[in-house]
Amino acid sequence: MNYKIAVVAGDGIGQEIITETMRVMNQVGKVFGHQFQFEECCAATAAVEKFGDPLPEESLRQCKESDAVLLGNIWLDTYLDLPKEKRPNYALIALRKNLALKTNIRPAFILPSVSEFCPLKESVITGGMDILMLRDLAGGMIMSEKYRGMNHDGREAFDKEYYNEEMIKVTARNGFEFARQRRKKVTSLDKAVILESSKLWREIVTEVGSEYPDVQLEHMYVDDAAKKIIENPSNFDVIVTTNVFGDIISDEITALVGATNLLPAASLNSNGKGIFETNQLHNHNREIVGKNMANPIGSILSGAMMLSYSFQLEQEGKIIEKAVADVLAAGYATPDIYSPGKTLVGTKELGTKIADHIGQLKKEFI
Repeated sequence: MNYKIAVVAGDGIGQEIITETMRVMNQVGKVFGHQFQFEECCAATAAVEKFGDPLPEESLRQCKESDAVLLGNIWLDTYLDLPKEKRPNYALIALRKNLALKTNIRPAFILPSVSEFCPLKESVITGGMDILMLRDLAGGMIMSEKYRGMNHDGREAFDKEYYNEEMIKVTARNGFEFARQRRKKVTSLDKAVILESSKLWREIVTEVGSEYPDVQLEHMYVDDAAKKIIENPSNFDVIVTTNVFGDIISDEITALVGATNLLPAASLNSNGKGIFETNQLHNHNREIVGKNMANPIGSILSGAMMLSYSFQLEQEGKIIEKAVADVLAAGYATPDIYSPGKTLVGTKELGTKIADHIGQLKKEFI
C-alpha cells in the first residue's frame, strides 16, 4: 500500500522530532511492505516570515490532497502583534477548519519505565492510568461566534458556547466506539447544572449511549472530574467532552504523566483523515532547539496513531508502540526523562533505537 503524508514540521523542535517519526514509519514500511510518501509543507512561523501567511494556499492544498498530516510543533508566543489570522498558531486552526476535523483524541498513559516522573503518590497510581480523551473540535466558544465592542460600561466581549445535536453526536459516537475496544466505560463531562449547552450535551450523549448497551455511561460535572481524575485516574477509561472543557482537562491529564513530549494526539474528520501530532504541540523550550535533545516519543507515537486510525494498519501501529515501550524499558532516555542508571541519548539516537528495534520485532508481529 502507498500512502501520501503531508508534513508540517513547524517551529522549534518540530523538524527534529518529525525526522525521527519519519525514520520509524519508514522502517515499518520496510517490515510490512508499505510505501510512505512524505511531502513537506511550509506553515507556521516560517510561512509567516516568508509569505505573510501561516498556512499558504500551496501548503493547504498539499494537506488536503494527502491521506494524513503529520504535525511537529507550533509556537504560540510569536508575532503577537499581528492579527490572529496572520499569527503562526493560526495554521492549526486553519487546518482544523479546512479539513473539517471534528474530534481531538488524546491518549494518556503511564509506562512503568517513566512512572517516576508522575507527580502523584505511588499509592494513587498503583492501578495505573490509561485514559482516552475525546474533545469536540467543531463547536463551543473556540469555534463559534465572537464579539468585541463598547457599551455604557466600557469595553465588552463574548464568545458564544454554541452546540447542536449533530456536533455532539460525532464525538459521542466516537467515544462509545473506542470504549467498545477498551474497558467499555465512557465518562461525559459537562456543566449541565447551569449551562444550556451542557444540558443539551448531556441529553444527546445519553441518547447515543442507549445505542451502546454494552458500554457503561456516567455523567460528571467538569469541575468534579478535574478533582477525581487526580484522586484516582484508574477510574477513567474514555472521556468525552466539549471543546473548551476538553482543552483544559486534557492538559491536566497530560501533566499527570510528569514528562512532556511522551504522548501523542490526533484530530480526525468524519472520514478518518486527520492531523497527528505530539500532545505537547506548543513546546516553547527554545533552549534545546537544534541540540539533539528533544524527546521524539510523542511524535513517533502519533505516527502509530496515524497508522491505526487513518490507515487501519493496526498491527503496524502496535509494533511502533511496542518498540517505544521496549526501548524506554531498556533504559534509553533523552535529557527530559533521564535519571541515574539510564543511558542518556539524543533525539536521533532514540529514534534510531526505536526504528532498529522494529526490525527485531518483525517475527512477533508478522
